[in-house]
Amino acid sequence: MDIALELLRQAGSAALGLLISPFYYVAVLLIMLQYMRQTRLERKLFHVKLHAWPRTLGRMMIAGLVVGVIMTCAGLFLGVSVTAEAVLWMWGTAAVLAVIRVRYLCFAYSVGLLGVLQWVLGFTSLPERSGWLGQLAASLSKLDIAGLLVLVAIMHLAEALLVRWQGARFSSPLFLEGKRGKLVGGFMLQGYWPVPMLMLVPTAAGHGSDLILPWSTWFGDSSLWSSGFTMIGFPMMIGFTEMTRTMLPQAKARSASQALLIYGLCLGAVAVGAAYWSPLTLAAAICSLLLHEAILLVSLFKETTTSPYFVHDERGLRVLAVIPGTPAESMGILSGEVLHKVNGRRIHSKEGLYDALHLNPAFCKLEVLNHEGQIKFVQRARYAGEHHQLGVILAPDDKADYYAASSPVSLFDIIWRRRTARRREPSSRALNK
Repeated sequence: MDIALELLRQAGSAALGLLISPFYYVAVLLIMLQYMRQTRLERKLFHVKLHAWPRTLGRMMIAGLVVGVIMTCAGLFLGVSVTAEAVLWMWGTAAVLAVIRVRYLCFAYSVGLLGVLQWVLGFTSLPERSGWLGQLAASLSKLDIAGLLVLVAIMHLAEALLVRWQGARFSSPLFLEGKRGKLVGGFMLQGYWPVPMLMLVPTAAGHGSDLILPWSTWFGDSSLWSSGFTMIGFPMMIGFTEMTRTMLPQAKARSASQALLIYGLCLGAVAVGAAYWSPLTLAAAICSLLLHEAILLVSLFKETTTSPYFVHDERGLRVLAVIPGTPAESMGILSGEVLHKVNGRRIHSKEGLYDALHLNPAFCKLEVLNHEGQIKFVQRARYAGEHHQLGVILAPDDKADYYAASSPVSLFDIIWRRRTARRREPSSRALNK
């Protein structure tokens, strides 16, 4: 009973410390700016808001809180030595990397890089020097890289579940530049989850209880726990970004989730080995970096070697997305389906769609090809003031004016609201006619 009460007291103190820590709020702010950027891009491309960023942010925070509770429970048995210095090193390194690319705002990169730097310091005398440089080197050399990589692996297993659960739900349609300047449809799948986590650490890492844990931890030196334990607030952030031209968002989310699951298991195996045999630490750090990049390279290779999916063909007009609350949504039209006939007339252009809809201004009957290529019939009465295109966003044609800039995004691009869409040159439109 004493242990349970002490754990609750320590958890309350750590949670309070987490509430006044700036790192969690910095993570929330960066996520908010990213989703605001996404909303601006949707308005520029489609003249409509598909996602309300406050609602998206709220759902991400709730999901991150759930994951934080689960990881906190798992952390009671890990025995990973996470100090306040480790938190500063991880977040500081991640912030520097995010200045280069936002996608580097991931602890897989920051902890992996810290592991490589720690190994390099082992060949120098910097940790023994006086002054601020020596203090930094000494602090870095004391980090439990193997334990931190175990956390990174567990975090990516949680990310795999989150991507499978929410990855496709918050996907954003895009007009993208394809081969030879021709525009194609696509989706940006991105999720950022702030994860507030409480970590149980030995008293040597802070000031806490002198009670002894009644169970053994999985990793770390058991002698460290002989003096008692304490809890610290450990804010983490899980980030996921994928772009697809060749798959439905649901299929891309499943594929990404499987890749993250494999990554988490592989990194976890090497990191656990490093926790018991320190010479493996460098290999685990390199795996953290290279395997994460390998996931992105494999995804990019599949995207570049597969024909784009969201393009029009001889069967009709490809639906890129459906605006929530519109007639298209109520009729059950889905992203990726093809509008084949409208009011009995075959359609091959937006102008043809408008003309066919006006054949019967009060009612519309559609023949739609589903994802399997089979025809489904949908119909609905039309009312004044409804969306002129039933609420469907079609794949781009040669008359589209804007497309999404596919260049990598840095932290400065988000903060200073640099342009998210590029205007298409008239000459490019003429060449594709």
